[in-house]
Amino acid sequence: MTDVTISSLAARSEFIGTVADRMWHAWWREAGEPLATLLGHLRQFKTDAVPLGVVAHRGEEFVGSAILIDSDVEERPQYTPWLAALWVEPEERRKGMGETLSRRIVDEARALGFDRIYLCAVSEKSGYYAARGWTEVERDVGAHKLVIFIRHLDDARD
Repeated sequence: MTDVTISSLAARSEFIGTVADRMWHAWWREAGEPLATLLGHLRQFKTDAVPLGVVAHRGEEFVGSAILIDSDVEERPQYTPWLAALWVEPEERRKGMGETLSRRIVDEARALGFDRIYLCAVSEKSGYYAARGWTEVERDVGAHKLVIFIRHLDDARD
């Protein structure tokens, strides 16, 4: 992993198409949302405010990505901000990259002054986040029966 760089998605906009493709296939396509809509959203990402994204790469090779957004579950608009769309390429999984990307988004939220951050996961993947210090807030939320987690951000590094 030492040869992997984590960059702002806004600063490395050449990765927007790849990030959009992965997000669309994993989450947006089933919802019937057009890929063009997602591309439009990602092009508006910032480097120093929500929404923002990070991309892991080896030079020009995409490794993974994650985003920080205001809301990820429409049934819970009171929760903000969210770590969302964590993606690691299949050949790069189980090497710590998901945790690295998650930590970077947590650090970004902390730097922006947030004192907590949320994420959601399907039940089958909830153990991954629980094992990494995320606290379950509620379960069976929405049509996909999501598990919602929180992480309180303090001055200590995660």
